[in-house]
Amino acid sequence: MKFAIITERKTPPDRRVVFSPEKLVEAKRQFPEAQFVVEASNIRVFSDEAYRQAGIEVVNDVSDADVFIGVKEVPISALIPNKKYFFFSHTIKKQPYNRKLLKAILDKNIELYDHETIVDAKGNRLIGFGRFAGIVGAYNGFRAWGLKYNTWQLPKAGPLPNQAALIAELNQIELPNIKILLTGSGKVANGAQEMLDAMRIKSVSVKEYLNDSFNEPVYCKIDVLDYNKRRDGRVLNNIDFFNNPQDYQSNFMRFAKVTDYYIAGHFYGDGAPYLYTRADVKSSDFNIKVVADISCDVDGPVATTLRASTIADPIYGYDSQTESEIDYKNENAIVVMAVDNLPCELPQDASEGFGDMFLQHVIPAFFNGDKDGILKRAKITEKGKLTAKFSYLQDFVDEKE
Repeated sequence: MKFAIITERKTPPDRRVVFSPEKLVEAKRQFPEAQFVVEASNIRVFSDEAYRQAGIEVVNDVSDADVFIGVKEVPISALIPNKKYFFFSHTIKKQPYNRKLLKAILDKNIELYDHETIVDAKGNRLIGFGRFAGIVGAYNGFRAWGLKYNTWQLPKAGPLPNQAALIAELNQIELPNIKILLTGSGKVANGAQEMLDAMRIKSVSVKEYLNDSFNEPVYCKIDVLDYNKRRDGRVLNNIDFFNNPQDYQSNFMRFAKVTDYYIAGHFYGDGAPYLYTRADVKSSDFNIKVVADISCDVDGPVATTLRASTIADPIYGYDSQTESEIDYKNENAIVVMAVDNLPCELPQDASEGFGDMFLQHVIPAFFNGDKDGILKRAKITEKGKLTAKFSYLQDFVDEKE
């Protein structure tokens, strides 16, 4: 079986890749019956020459491969019929901007596997860049603070080589005695927490965070039952919250009252209460000055996120009274960092981490009869039709443009 690592063709360009040269060498060693080729690219974080030096074939034409592995959406014009593709298709939530892409995949008899749909038997995602979004998002939030208050000048994350370089920059700044709040318990939040811990910022409990004053910067990491409460006052568990979000209401304002810098690293499920609303932000109790919204649900549970920002222009201001965007330097502005493709700023680390996961979970499935059901669960299209698991997309496919 021949696997092709394809070049990224989406604009703006993405320098990430699923496999680094080193990881492809390891893949070849583990699966000698597999053949791996790399499509030539002048934007990839690892050069073509780096792959060649590792003994990996680099070619301009990969059309004879069986499986095509990329990161971002493949343009319709570049799709090769009757092949297997892995990439982030951004179709499983019925994203209208990719309806034509999904239709083309069906028309071209392509087997599509989305990185988001690669899950274990319990539905937990096995592949993703979440940790790296958390790493860069936390860094960008500190950078935004420095720009807002003219206290330090951190360089953009993108030109820095890796996480260690980001940490080195952060450890040169002198933080005021601020309180930092981090929401979430998954890979995104854990990535952000890595950065806070690397800065040796003290972690405190919810009780301490809400009630105590400190003579040093501190952070508190909270999960859904810390910032939501049941309407009937009962205290149950996370499972009840996920199964019955309508029975809960936000209890976030008690944190907003004492927080200076908020890092949103949570997953937001449909039907769950908003963390804070635009009305909440108008309150004199709302103390948050900088928001790093890594989750980036626009006009949603983090009300200050009016839009996704970009790597080129990552921060903007939110005016609580007009509920509109203003210059982040304005004295009334809450600073918002809401870049929705943060891992692109750490392409080397993100690629290396992604390759670890892909080699562990996906490649073996092609050679062990898919004994764990990885490919079966992930497959969105087959033989020109949606698979049973993704048949809910049929009305989306059938919609008129």
